[in-house]
Amino acid sequence: MLSAGGEKVISIGASTGGVDALSEVLKKFTKNTPPIVLTIHLPNGMTKIYADQLDDELKMEVKEAESGDLLNRGKVLIAPSMKHMKVVRKAGLLAVECFAGEKVQHALPSVDVLFESVAREVGENAVGVILTGIGSDGARGLKEMRNRGAQTIGQDEKTSVIYGMPKVAKEMGAVKYELPIDKIADKIISLL
Repeated sequence: MLSAGGEKVISIGASTGGVDALSEVLKKFTKNTPPIVLTIHLPNGMTKIYADQLDDELKMEVKEAESGDLLNRGKVLIAPSMKHMKVVRKAGLLAVECFAGEKVQHALPSVDVLFESVAREVGENAVGVILTGIGSDGARGLKEMRNRGAQTIGQDEKTSVIYGMPKVAKEMGAVKYELPIDKIADKIISLL
């Protein structure tokens, strides 16, 4: 169980090119890694398939998130298709809440919704990562995370399929460390 009091949480957002980028990052983590919450823009119905695929490939447990799922070490929770996901406090523990809503930054689920909740609930104990993707979703939320003391990482232009989301985040001062995709997991581990 994860108390709301001090354990690290890793929060990741991605869009176009994100399937391969996430695999590159997540494959280096173990069952002892702090919990990971992530939002990726995928076609409707694909997040369950993607979560099941990652669960077979990785050392961590991966699942499409459902409201009430707790953040535990060795677990990856992926925002479900067509629902936003946010981190909430529940009886002294951190959990996720998944809910239908309007698109934010043209996205449902939205990385900003996730990152802003992590900024509020986890603050300086979070690591935020923004990966390849079109548009600006996640940039504002990553900036809020950095403002609240979280460590923040953006994927570099050279290794991004689309240098949109990380570029906007970098330009607004949300990114503390900009790295190629093959260096991001090691940086997260060093920050933890």
